[in-house]
Amino acid sequence: MTIDSNRQDCRQTLAAAFKALSEEAVKAGWPEGDVALALAELAEEYVAEVGAKAIVEGFNQLQLYAASGRLKF
Repeated sequence: MTIDSNRQDCRQTLAAAFKALSEEAVKAGWPEGDVALALAELAEEYVAEVGAKAIVEGFNQLQLYAASGRLKF
């Protein structure tokens, strides 16, 4: 299974829950446009959090290598 295939499988798995969440918010009275924007903003925040975590973890790995003497600065 390739990375693209894994990503597609993940997307398909999340699609039903995402649609259900969207529909639930609209049924609760929120305008569809507001729901779409809110979900997009939440997704964007999540992407930023995951990216920041990857950067921090990468930096921590560099510090470990430097501390072990394998990487000279």
